[in-house]
Amino acid sequence: MPKKTAGEPARVLVADTLEDVGLRLLDEGGLSVTVDVGRGEDELASMLCDYDALIVRSATKVTARMLSETERLKLIARAGVGVDNVDVDAASRKGIVVMNTPWGNITSAAEHAIALMAALARQIPDAHASMRAGKWDKKRFMGVELAGKVLGVIGMGKVGQIVARAAKGLGMRVMVYDPFLPERRARELDVSPADLDTVLAQSDFLTIHTPLTEKTRGLINRETLARMKPTARLINCARGGIVDEAALVQALRDGKIAGAALDVFEKEPLPPDSPLRSAPNIILTPHLGASTVEAQLKVAEQIARQVVAFFREGKIINAVNVSVTLTPEMEPFADLARILGRFLSQLLDAPPSHVTCQARGKLAGEDIQALTVSALQGLLMNWHDEAVNMVNAPYVAQERGIVVTEEKTPESPNYSSLLRLEVETPAGVHSVAGTVFEGRQSRLVEVDGFEMDMRPNGLMLVLFYPDRPGMVGRFGTILGDANINIAGMDVGRKEKRGRACICLSVDDPVPPEVLERIRECTGPGGEAHLVEM
Repeated sequence: MPKKTAGEPARVLVADTLEDVGLRLLDEGGLSVTVDVGRGEDELASMLCDYDALIVRSATKVTARMLSETERLKLIARAGVGVDNVDVDAASRKGIVVMNTPWGNITSAAEHAIALMAALARQIPDAHASMRAGKWDKKRFMGVELAGKVLGVIGMGKVGQIVARAAKGLGMRVMVYDPFLPERRARELDVSPADLDTVLAQSDFLTIHTPLTEKTRGLINRETLARMKPTARLINCARGGIVDEAALVQALRDGKIAGAALDVFEKEPLPPDSPLRSAPNIILTPHLGASTVEAQLKVAEQIARQVVAFFREGKIINAVNVSVTLTPEMEPFADLARILGRFLSQLLDAPPSHVTCQARGKLAGEDIQALTVSALQGLLMNWHDEAVNMVNAPYVAQERGIVVTEEKTPESPNYSSLLRLEVETPAGVHSVAGTVFEGRQSRLVEVDGFEMDMRPNGLMLVLFYPDRPGMVGRFGTILGDANINIAGMDVGRKEKRGRACICLSVDDPVPPEVLERIRECTGPGGEAHLVEM
C-alpha cells in the first residue's frame, strides 16, 4: 500500500461538499486536498489507500468494507455532529481517529426544533397548503398555545440546553430526562429533571436531543408512545432510529398522540413509499437541522482547523473514539507509561496474557485510564503486526485475549508518585516501575523487583545473573572488546550473592554475537536483553 514519504504533505480526500472557507483553510495549512464527491463504496475503498485523511458530511457512508484495504488513512473527519454514517468501531480497530464538529451547527439544530414545535402547535404547513389550494379554512386549523405547556426534553446536551432556554422564554415549563445531568446544572438551567416515564406522561411537547446509541435506538416505541398524553406532540431533530417509525405511524393513525414533526429518519433519503409520508398530523423535513448558511460555514471552518491541527501539531480535537484525555499534569506520566510498556515488551519471551497498571502515591488520586492505554500502546508495539496507537490499543488487547487491570494504592514509600506495570505471560511474570522527576524527566526505578535509577533512552542492555564477584567486569570486558562504550549503569540486587540485575546504557549497537557472549556469561538461569527505547 502507498505510504506518505517524509516531507510529503498529508493528502486529504473531501468526499462530500464542503464550503470554500474549509477548503481554503486546508490549503493554507499545507495539506494536499482533493475534492471528489459522489463516489461509491468500492471506489472509495480503493481511493483511500492513497490518502491520510477523509472528510465527509452525512451523505457518504464510511463502512468497514471501505476501510479494509487502507493502511495509510489516519483520520476520518465528519463535518457535523452525528457520526452514525461512520463505522467508528471498524475505524478504531484500524487505529484511525474519528472526529466530528459538535458545536458548529448546534444553534441551527435547536432553532429548527423550536420551529417545528411552533409549526405543530399552529398547523402551519397544512394551513399553508390549504391557502395555496385557494381555500380559506380558518376554523379547520385550530391551534394550541405554547405558553403554559410542559416541554419534555430528552437529552440535555448543547442543543437541548438551547431549546430549553428558548422554551422558557416562551413561557413553557421544561422537564428533562438526562441521567448525566448534574443537579447543580439543572438548577442553573431552571429545568426539572425526572425519569423517562414521568417526562413521557407529563409532556405536552416532547423533543429529542440525544445521540443514537444502542441504548437510545428505538427509545420512542409502541410502549413509550402509549405512555404519552393523547394531546402530546413529538419532535425529533436528533437522529433517525431513536423513534420507531412504524410505531409512530400507528400511534398517529390511532390518535394515541396529537402530532409529530421529524427532521431525521431511519433511512435517508426517506423512501417515496414510506408510511410516514401518508401519516396524519405529521410534519416532515429533509434533515434540515444544520441547513443554514451560518451552520455550513461554521462546520466547514471548524473541521478544517481540526484536520490542520492534527497533521501540523499532532493535536486530536473532538475525537469520538479516543476515550482518554490527558491533562498537562498527566502528559509526562503517559509518556512514562508508554516507555515502561515498550521497555517491558522487549523482556518478554511470550505474548502477554494479563497486564496490570498500578498507580501509587499522589498518582493514585488521578484517573489512570489514559496511562493504561499508553502502557498498552508501548507494550503491544512488538507483539502486533499493525500500528498500535491510543485509538486501537484497547481493541488490540481485547482481540488478543489480554486481560487488563488497573490498581491504585496511596502508599509509595520512596516516590511521591510511582507507576508500575506488570505483565503476565505463559512463560512467567515481568514488571517495571518508573516515576517522573522535575522537568518531566522519566526515570526507571525498578525492573522485576530490583531497584534501579536509570534514564530510559537509547540502547540498553538488561541482564539478570547470579551475584558473584567479577560479573560486572566480565560484562564490561566483552563490550570493550567489541568497541562498545558504556554510557550509564545501575545494579540492583535483593540480597548478597543472590540474583542481580544490571541495566547498561550503551552508545553503540550490540551485534548478535556479542549479545550471545554476554548471555552465556550470565550463566544458567541468566538472561540478557537488548532494549531499544
